[in-house]
Amino acid sequence: MIKNISNLGDAALYCDFGNEVNKEINTQVIRYFKSIQKENIEGINNLTPSYNKLIISFDLKKTNFKDLKKFIENLKIIEVDKLRNKKIEIPMCNDESFSLDIKRLEEKLRIKGDKIYENFFNQEFFCYMTGFIAGMPFLGDLDKNMRAKRLETPRVKVPKGSVGVTEQFANIYTFESPGGWNIIGNTPMKIFNSFDETNPNLINPGDIVTFTRITKDQYKSFNE
Repeated sequence: MIKNISNLGDAALYCDFGNEVNKEINTQVIRYFKSIQKENIEGINNLTPSYNKLIISFDLKKTNFKDLKKFIENLKIIEVDKLRNKKIEIPMCNDESFSLDIKRLEEKLRIKGDKIYENFFNQEFFCYMTGFIAGMPFLGDLDKNMRAKRLETPRVKVPKGSVGVTEQFANIYTFESPGGWNIIGNTPMKIFNSFDETNPNLINPGDIVTFTRITKDQYKSFNE
Protein backbone atom coordinates (compact mmCIF):
# COMPACT_ATOMS: atom_id res chain seq x y z
CA MET A 1 0.00 0.00 0.00
CA ILE A 2 1.00 3.67 -0.13
CA LYS A 3 3.73 4.49 2.38
CA ASN A 4 3.65 8.25 1.94
CA ILE A 5 1.80 10.98 0.01
CA SER A 6 3.65 14.25 -0.51
CA ASN A 7 3.70 17.39 -2.65
CA LEU A 8 5.53 17.31 -5.96
CA GLY A 9 5.85 20.92 -7.05
CA ASP A 10 2.76 23.13 -6.89
CA ALA A 11 0.26 20.93 -8.70
CA ALA A 12 1.08 17.24 -8.22
CA LEU A 13 0.93 14.51 -5.58
CA TYR A 14 3.70 11.97 -5.15
CA CYS A 15 2.46 8.59 -3.92
CA ASP A 16 5.32 6.45 -2.66
CA PHE A 17 4.84 2.67 -2.42
CA GLY A 18 8.43 1.93 -1.29
CA ASN A 19 11.81 1.35 -2.91
CA GLU A 20 11.54 -2.27 -4.04
CA VAL A 21 10.85 -3.15 -7.67
CA ASN A 22 8.67 -6.25 -7.90
CA LYS A 23 5.36 -7.41 -9.32
CA GLU A 24 3.52 -7.28 -5.98
CA ILE A 25 4.31 -3.61 -5.28
CA ASN A 26 3.74 -2.61 -8.90
CA THR A 27 0.32 -4.30 -8.80
CA GLN A 28 -0.58 -2.01 -5.89
CA VAL A 29 0.46 1.02 -7.97
CA ILE A 30 -1.70 -0.20 -10.85
CA ARG A 31 -4.68 -0.80 -8.54
CA TYR A 32 -4.54 2.80 -7.34
CA PHE A 33 -3.93 4.08 -10.88
CA LYS A 34 -7.01 2.29 -12.27
CA SER A 35 -9.16 3.07 -9.24
CA ILE A 36 -8.47 6.81 -9.59
CA GLN A 37 -9.12 6.63 -13.35
CA LYS A 38 -12.47 4.99 -12.65
CA GLU A 39 -13.58 7.79 -10.30
CA ASN A 40 -12.95 10.48 -12.95
CA ILE A 41 -12.26 13.17 -10.33
CA GLU A 42 -12.57 16.77 -11.50
CA GLY A 43 -9.23 18.56 -11.45
CA ILE A 44 -6.98 15.54 -12.01
CA ASN A 45 -5.38 16.02 -15.42
CA ASN A 46 -2.72 13.29 -15.53
CA LEU A 47 -1.74 10.03 -13.81
CA THR A 48 1.81 8.71 -14.16
CA PRO A 49 2.48 5.24 -12.70
CA SER A 50 6.00 3.82 -12.43
CA TYR A 51 7.59 0.74 -10.83
CA ASN A 52 6.75 1.81 -7.27
CA LYS A 53 5.45 5.40 -7.47
CA LEU A 54 2.33 7.17 -8.74
CA ILE A 55 2.31 10.87 -9.66
CA ILE A 56 -1.06 12.61 -9.77
CA SER A 57 -1.07 15.98 -11.53
CA PHE A 58 -3.95 18.36 -10.95
CA ASP A 59 -5.40 21.73 -11.91
CA LEU A 60 -5.03 24.23 -9.04
CA LYS A 61 -8.10 26.09 -10.26
CA LYS A 62 -10.28 23.03 -9.61
CA THR A 63 -8.75 21.20 -6.64
CA ASN A 64 -5.82 21.21 -4.22
CA PHE A 65 -3.31 18.96 -2.48
CA LYS A 66 -5.24 18.64 0.78
CA ASP A 67 -8.52 17.54 -0.85
CA LEU A 68 -6.84 15.09 -3.21
CA LYS A 69 -4.75 13.57 -0.42
CA LYS A 70 -7.91 12.97 1.59
CA PHE A 71 -9.63 11.48 -1.46
CA ILE A 72 -6.75 9.03 -2.06
CA GLU A 73 -6.57 8.02 1.61
CA ASN A 74 -10.28 7.09 1.51
CA LEU A 75 -10.31 5.61 -1.98
CA LYS A 76 -11.93 2.21 -2.49
CA ILE A 77 -9.29 0.20 -4.35
CA ILE A 78 -10.10 -2.22 -7.18
CA GLU A 79 -9.58 -5.84 -6.18
CA VAL A 80 -6.68 -7.65 -7.89
CA ASP A 81 -9.00 -10.15 -9.59
CA LYS A 82 -10.96 -7.28 -11.18
CA LEU A 83 -8.03 -5.54 -12.88
CA ARG A 84 -8.88 -7.22 -16.21
CA ASN A 85 -5.32 -7.21 -17.48
CA LYS A 86 -4.84 -8.38 -21.07
CA LYS A 87 -2.65 -11.22 -22.29
CA ILE A 88 -0.78 -10.16 -25.41
CA GLU A 89 1.36 -12.21 -27.78
CA ILE A 90 4.10 -10.30 -29.61
CA PRO A 91 5.74 -11.77 -32.75
CA MET A 92 9.51 -11.27 -32.78
CA CYS A 93 12.15 -12.06 -35.38
CA ASN A 94 15.65 -12.75 -34.11
CA ASP A 95 17.32 -12.87 -37.52
CA GLU A 96 20.96 -11.77 -37.41
CA SER A 97 20.04 -8.39 -38.93
CA PHE A 98 17.78 -7.69 -35.92
CA SER A 99 19.68 -9.34 -33.04
CA LEU A 100 22.27 -6.58 -32.74
CA ASP A 101 23.63 -7.53 -29.32
CA ILE A 102 23.21 -11.29 -29.02
CA LYS A 103 26.98 -11.86 -29.32
CA ARG A 104 27.59 -9.33 -26.55
CA LEU A 105 25.05 -11.08 -24.34
CA GLU A 106 26.65 -14.46 -25.00
CA GLU A 107 29.93 -13.07 -23.71
CA LYS A 108 28.47 -11.17 -20.75
CA LEU A 109 26.11 -13.92 -19.61
CA ARG A 110 28.30 -16.86 -20.68
CA ILE A 111 25.23 -18.47 -22.23
CA LYS A 112 24.84 -19.62 -25.84
CA GLY A 113 22.47 -17.56 -28.00
CA ASP A 114 20.11 -20.50 -28.53
CA LYS A 115 19.66 -20.86 -24.76
CA ILE A 116 19.12 -17.11 -24.34
CA TYR A 117 16.32 -17.20 -26.91
CA GLU A 118 14.86 -20.44 -25.52
CA ASN A 119 14.58 -18.78 -22.12
CA PHE A 120 13.18 -15.54 -23.57
CA PHE A 121 10.48 -17.13 -25.73
CA ASN A 122 9.36 -19.44 -22.92
CA GLN A 123 8.90 -16.59 -20.45
CA GLU A 124 5.78 -14.69 -19.45
CA PHE A 125 6.39 -10.97 -18.86
CA PHE A 126 4.52 -8.48 -16.67
CA CYS A 127 4.21 -4.85 -17.82
CA TYR A 128 5.32 -2.61 -14.95
CA MET A 129 4.97 0.72 -16.72
CA THR A 130 5.23 2.53 -20.05
CA GLY A 131 7.44 5.51 -20.73
CA PHE A 132 10.79 6.95 -21.84
CA ILE A 133 9.31 7.15 -25.33
CA ALA A 134 5.56 7.00 -25.97
CA GLY A 135 4.08 3.58 -25.31
CA MET A 136 7.39 1.82 -24.60
CA PRO A 137 6.57 -1.06 -22.21
CA PHE A 138 8.90 -2.06 -19.38
CA LEU A 139 8.44 -5.81 -19.04
CA GLY A 140 9.69 -7.91 -16.13
CA ASP A 141 11.06 -10.05 -14.81
CA LEU A 142 13.96 -11.68 -16.60
CA ASP A 143 15.55 -14.70 -14.94
CA LYS A 144 18.57 -13.73 -12.85
CA ASN A 145 20.95 -15.55 -15.19
CA MET A 146 19.62 -13.47 -18.11
CA ARG A 147 20.36 -10.05 -16.63
CA ALA A 148 23.02 -7.84 -18.22
CA LYS A 149 23.93 -4.18 -17.92
CA ARG A 150 23.22 -1.58 -20.60
CA LEU A 151 25.64 -0.92 -23.43
CA GLU A 152 28.71 1.01 -22.36
CA THR A 153 28.07 3.42 -25.25
CA PRO A 154 24.36 3.85 -26.14
CA ARG A 155 23.33 3.83 -29.78
CA VAL A 156 22.34 7.10 -31.39
CA LYS A 157 19.54 5.29 -33.26
CA VAL A 158 17.78 2.11 -32.18
CA PRO A 159 15.39 0.90 -34.92
CA LYS A 160 11.64 1.05 -34.29
CA GLY A 161 10.27 -2.30 -33.12
CA SER A 162 13.56 -3.39 -31.54
CA VAL A 163 13.22 -5.69 -28.54
CA GLY A 164 15.85 -5.08 -25.89
CA VAL A 165 16.86 -6.45 -22.50
CA THR A 166 18.77 -4.96 -19.61
CA GLU A 167 18.97 -5.88 -15.93
CA GLN A 168 15.59 -7.42 -14.98
CA PHE A 169 13.57 -5.94 -17.84
CA ALA A 170 12.73 -6.35 -21.52
CA ASN A 171 11.27 -3.56 -23.64
CA ILE A 172 10.08 -2.67 -27.14
CA TYR A 173 11.17 0.54 -28.89
CA THR A 174 7.97 2.08 -30.21
CA PHE A 175 9.89 4.66 -32.28
CA GLU A 176 13.42 5.01 -33.60
CA SER A 177 15.29 6.42 -30.63
CA PRO A 178 18.65 6.66 -28.88
CA GLY A 179 19.08 3.82 -26.42
CA GLY A 180 21.45 1.54 -24.59
CA TRP A 181 19.48 -1.68 -24.17
CA ASN A 182 20.81 -4.99 -25.52
CA ILE A 183 18.85 -5.60 -28.73
CA ILE A 184 17.91 -9.24 -29.40
CA GLY A 185 15.21 -8.96 -32.08
CA ASN A 186 12.50 -6.87 -33.70
CA THR A 187 8.72 -7.02 -33.89
CA PRO A 188 6.62 -5.89 -36.89
CA MET A 189 3.62 -5.34 -34.60
CA LYS A 190 2.55 -1.76 -33.92
CA ILE A 191 2.94 -1.18 -30.18
CA PHE A 192 1.90 2.48 -30.11
CA ASN A 193 -0.79 4.12 -32.26
CA SER A 194 -0.66 7.91 -32.07
CA PHE A 195 -3.95 8.15 -34.00
CA ASP A 196 -5.88 6.36 -31.26
CA GLU A 197 -6.60 9.08 -28.71
CA THR A 198 -8.55 6.76 -26.39
CA ASN A 199 -5.99 3.98 -25.95
CA PRO A 200 -2.84 4.46 -28.04
CA ASN A 201 -0.84 1.80 -26.15
CA LEU A 202 -1.11 -1.84 -27.22
CA ILE A 203 0.52 -2.83 -23.91
CA ASN A 204 -0.49 -1.17 -20.64
CA PRO A 205 0.64 -1.52 -17.01
CA GLY A 206 -0.50 -4.85 -15.59
CA ASP A 207 -0.76 -6.64 -18.94
CA ILE A 208 0.92 -10.02 -19.46
CA VAL A 209 3.16 -10.36 -22.53
CA THR A 210 4.71 -13.33 -24.29
CA PHE A 211 6.94 -13.32 -27.37
CA THR A 212 6.63 -15.72 -30.31
CA ARG A 213 9.47 -16.41 -32.72
CA ILE A 214 8.82 -15.64 -36.40
CA THR A 215 11.02 -15.95 -39.48
CA LYS A 216 12.29 -13.02 -41.51
CA ASP A 217 9.84 -13.87 -44.31
CA GLN A 218 6.96 -13.82 -41.80
CA TYR A 219 8.28 -10.51 -40.50
CA LYS A 220 8.30 -8.99 -44.00
CA SER A 221 4.78 -10.16 -44.80
CA PHE A 222 3.26 -9.30 -41.40
CA ASN A 223 1.67 -6.02 -42.43
CA GLU A 224 0.80 -6.96 -46.01
